[in-house]
Amino acid sequence: MRHFVLTCKAKNNIIHRLSRNSSRLKRITDAFRFAKEGRVLEGTLPLSALERLHDLLAVVEGEVTFRLEGSKGARGEYLLQLVVTGVIPLLCQRCLKAVPFDLDVDNLLELVPEGAELSQDELEDDTRDFLPVAKELDVAELVEDEILLALPVAPRHEKCGLPGAADAGERSNPFAALAGLKGKPN
Repeated sequence: MRHFVLTCKAKNNIIHRLSRNSSRLKRITDAFRFAKEGRVLEGTLPLSALERLHDLLAVVEGEVTFRLEGSKGARGEYLLQLVVTGVIPLLCQRCLKAVPFDLDVDNLLELVPEGAELSQDELEDDTRDFLPVAKELDVAELVEDEILLALPVAPRHEKCGLPGAADAGERSNPFAALAGLKGKPN
């Protein structure tokens, strides 16, 4: 009888391949028809499938839950309501440890044909978010885009010092000596 030991790297590669294949299945072939018919798509995406997030994470573990609902607006425009929730282990910019970030995305996106000309008034309207779409929509990519837009610029713990700051003792100001020279003639 043979036993196989799965290394961490091999395990992560298998998970990555499986998650990548499952995210390929999360495509909408016609986003405009999806919205027109008021369809709903719900699911989960593992963080391992969202590769652009990897550099921002302390660990590539966990998943996010999403719900995408199509509708038609009062002006006849096609809309997608995207809700994404989950806890993401971001990398603290001070101590480099995990900071749990409660993700709560709830965006209403107006579909526009890719390459469509929008008026200056439409572009300046902060109440509308446009999503240019050719026809097919990659849901995993859309979810990842909205997560990236929702993340803080520099995540950190509320009470977090710099690494080794507790051991450093009292620090002197490197410019204190220069302050004494101020105003003295050459």
